[in-house]
Amino acid sequence: MNAKPEPMPSLPSDEAAEAFVATADLTHYDLSGFKPMRFEIEPKSAALNMRLPAALLAALKAKAKARGVPYTRYVRMLLEADVATPRL
Repeated sequence: MNAKPEPMPSLPSDEAAEAFVATADLTHYDLSGFKPMRFEIEPKSAALNMRLPAALLAALKAKAKARGVPYTRYVRMLLEADVATPRL
């Protein structure tokens, strides 16, 4: 018999999250609503300034919002994905 999944507790700090993950049985929790998260570790040492049509900027901002990221990070993600794609 499957028991109802427990709600995730509030984890107010990194330490609390680490302690929870180290001791909890995560099979008791519904993790289906979780989304992968990308952490940016590399420092940004260069800047890019672009002029775009307002409609294109609005579309970028809307797509970024739908993904839950700031639009500048979304643009960086698009650039990184394009550069990483092998070309023939």
